[in-house]
Amino acid sequence: MPLPWRPSNVQDNGITPSQTVGPFFKYGMTPTGEYAWNDAFTNSTLTPDVTGDRVRIEGCVFDGDGATVPDAMLEIWQADAQGRFADPQDKRALPNASFRGFARCGTDKDGNYSFDTIKPGVVPDPDGKPQAPHVVLAVFARGMLRHLYTRIYFSDEAGNAADPVLALVPADRRATLIAVREAGKAVYRLDLRLQGDGETVFFDV
Repeated sequence: MPLPWRPSNVQDNGITPSQTVGPFFKYGMTPTGEYAWNDAFTNSTLTPDVTGDRVRIEGCVFDGDGATVPDAMLEIWQADAQGRFADPQDKRALPNASFRGFARCGTDKDGNYSFDTIKPGVVPDPDGKPQAPHVVLAVFARGMLRHLYTRIYFSDEAGNAADPVLALVPADRRATLIAVREAGKAVYRLDLRLQGDGETVFFDV
């Protein structure tokens, strides 16, 4: 709701992204050595017994004005390389017994994030159809009363073409979900845009 008054020294430059919540996530949940307590989780899912291709996922978070977000928090949840989840609902054997598939990180002062993990395997959807390897991503940021959910797919996976969830996304917006592999490196890059031009596709959960 607009204010019924405006200070005379404030210029109206149009609507800007909401700043009503936070930034508390970086301070409270991703201290990364800046504050006097330890992180409950890190940006790495890697464990001594984990098998599979080790990769890094990285990118930058942008707000609706195209500015970087230096205090967002991101969480990932994924299957292991065999497509198994570290969850009681997954009754299959877990060859990677210590792998938990969960990691958390805050963006740095330039809005960058990164996760060190393994490339997940194929997992079935509720109807048993195979889903292309992907990582579930939650985004927490200032101005958002509810966090956002999206997915990270991998550019070099042939299974993307038949993925039932990716097929629900308009073709011209699927690139917002696909992390592109850097040449010669086990690094995938995906920038996140919270709104505006090129907005990342987010899902109702």
